[in-house]
Amino acid sequence: MDLLETYRRSLAEFIDRVEQVGPGQWSDPTPCPGWDVRALVNHVVSEDRWSVALLAGRTIEEVGDRYDGDQLGQEPAGAAREAAAQAELAFTRPTALEGTVQLSSGETPADEYLHQLIAEHLIHGWDLAVAIGAEPRLDADAVAECARWFAERNADYQRGGLVRPGTDVPADADEQDRLVAAFGRDPDWAP
Repeated sequence: MDLLETYRRSLAEFIDRVEQVGPGQWSDPTPCPGWDVRALVNHVVSEDRWSVALLAGRTIEEVGDRYDGDQLGQEPAGAAREAAAQAELAFTRPTALEGTVQLSSGETPADEYLHQLIAEHLIHGWDLAVAIGAEPRLDADAVAECARWFAERNADYQRGGLVRPGTDVPADADEQDRLVAAFGRDPDWAP
């Protein structure tokens, strides 16, 4: 599957889950220690907003603290939709994937950054789904692409403290459960 299409699917699934959050669920726990539903959604919205700035050639120093703090306001689902739409536009700009972005880890090819954001939306989309009791099944093609990409980076991500150590899953676990576990989640997590 085309990498941009994989990204679009991961965005759409995440936004679909945000739109399912009930009024009383924003403070519910998630599989991410210390993050309730609102903090998790805020994190992803911030990442989407960062992607627009970084793809426009801005540096971390130039962006500064613009995306710190609350990015959701009074209409969290609307903020998430708007941020995702802007991020998608930034990545679909001609030649966007041919360039580089300046991340805290240094200069990074834009297509590598896109893989990171696919993982961000998939894994946090799963986190959100299980936190609010929504259907946690992720797009199988997106899961396969993310699993292929992450298999080569898992050890580096763990060494850098970017993900928790993976959890054990049964030998017959499906690809989604293996991916979720590789990112340090228990596929059977429940609130």
